[in-house]
Amino acid sequence: MNSNSGNFLGWFGIFRLGLVQTALGAIVVLTTSTINRVMVVELALPAVLPGLLVGLHYAVQLSRPRWGHGSDVGGRRTPFILGGMAVLAFGGVGAAFSVSLMESMPGMGTIVAVIAFLMIGVGVGAAGTTLLVLLAKQVAPERRAAAATIVWVMMIAGFIVTAATAGHYLDPYSAERLLMISSVISLLAFVLATVSVRGVEWRQPLPEAAARTLSSEPNATHAARADFVSALREVWAEDAARNFTIFVFVSMLAYSAQDLILEPYAGLVFGFTPGESTKLAGTQHGGVLAGMILIAGIATLAKTGPLASLRMWTVAGCLASALALSGLAFAGTVGAGWPLSMNVFLLGLANGAFAVAAIGSMMARAGSGANGREGMRMGLWGAAQAIAFGLGGFLGAAMVDVMHLFVGQHVRAYGSVFSGEAALFLIAALLALRIGNVTDTAERTAGPRITSVGKNMLLETGER
Repeated sequence: MNSNSGNFLGWFGIFRLGLVQTALGAIVVLTTSTINRVMVVELALPAVLPGLLVGLHYAVQLSRPRWGHGSDVGGRRTPFILGGMAVLAFGGVGAAFSVSLMESMPGMGTIVAVIAFLMIGVGVGAAGTTLLVLLAKQVAPERRAAAATIVWVMMIAGFIVTAATAGHYLDPYSAERLLMISSVISLLAFVLATVSVRGVEWRQPLPEAAARTLSSEPNATHAARADFVSALREVWAEDAARNFTIFVFVSMLAYSAQDLILEPYAGLVFGFTPGESTKLAGTQHGGVLAGMILIAGIATLAKTGPLASLRMWTVAGCLASALALSGLAFAGTVGAGWPLSMNVFLLGLANGAFAVAAIGSMMARAGSGANGREGMRMGLWGAAQAIAFGLGGFLGAAMVDVMHLFVGQHVRAYGSVFSGEAALFLIAALLALRIGNVTDTAERTAGPRITSVGKNMLLETGER
């Protein structure tokens, strides 16, 4: 099917939904970086406190399947996106307010921070999950890799713009100034998300399963929501959905496990200064963006054949990531002669290729299996990703400490952990091959299935 026909979103519609990710990223970056730093540096609190708070916001995202199921039952994603953004905005302001409380009342400030980070986790889970479901349903199959890149890059853009803007206005620091900046950014982010998502979603009938429930139960809405457990079991019983969940967890665990150890490795083994190691992290992120843009462009232009296969790019990205991590493990034995910056850039390039292909596959797979369970599937995979991200950084750093006890050398300790991450990526590649045929089938059939449904849908706007 031609991507420009039917009811699929055009590039402008995809860009509009990407702005929601920009707004989401703008609030999140203040809580995970700026407020994190203020707690440790300005307030001299133990680093474990913001670490636990960030971990809490990941743990709450186990609720993603619940938000996805709720949007399945209601047949609408927009209310969950806007509701999630509202909760996220209040959570962002609450996190900044907790910092001001901690200066005089540490106990009360900590309680407020816990509540705020719980809200942040709920908001990210609700808005992020249903936004991806909306993209999966309304983006043409051949544009999904590009759409995944657009929304990811726009989220990173939200990180960059907010960090730069907040950094400019935050000096000289005061708790009141931080609260004011957080409030303004949270408000602007919510307004941007509201304007961006308005009128984009199709007005569509309820999924068949939900419609049957609503027509037969006296308290229909309650009955549909109570069906969450059976819906989760139904999706988990699908071999393809279950296997893809395991793949997402393993691959994202490998993806995130080097987050907290790469810069210390560069400093301890290669003698990098703090500034040099920070630039190294920037090199990696540049590689990630380059990999995403490159693969999305190739897959979109190719349209059909091996170069358009999300399965192929997912497997290739995992294998290339394993190779780059093996290079990092070997680099310490060579020392200063190893091209570390190039190695790290290639790691980012491979990670970006894998990530955009995996997200595109996630969008393609959401509509496969039982009808009306797109949100549940996306929520399940989002929960697996959140758990992996929460565990990855912690386990990577913890394993370095454990290996130090056994080998007593920086080179061997870090090298063994990088080798372990490489092994995880190899396992992820095998898992991707195992589920690949089903993914390709979903990619080929998603267009006609959505188009046939689209004939019975009333568009809120004329935009396509």
